[in-house]
Amino acid sequence: MSFPTIPVRGTIKLGQFLKLANLVEDGAEARMLIQAGEVTVNGEVETRRGSALSPGDIVQIDLPTGTTGAQVSR
Repeated sequence: MSFPTIPVRGTIKLGQFLKLANLVEDGAEARMLIQAGEVTVNGEVETRRGSALSPGDIVQIDLPTGTTGAQVSR
């Protein structure tokens, strides 16, 4: 599955990236999905909203409508 690449400057946290990539509406939705175990980074469930992402990381969200995601780039 191919996801769009989202350029970021410096370090970005998971919750911030979800908003930047338009994968969630706001921080509250990001927090809810992360805490529910619906978000993976490179195929591993990530439950820490403040987890730092690196270039090349692939973030996916499992939603009732299907899986969506984006890749971190510089």
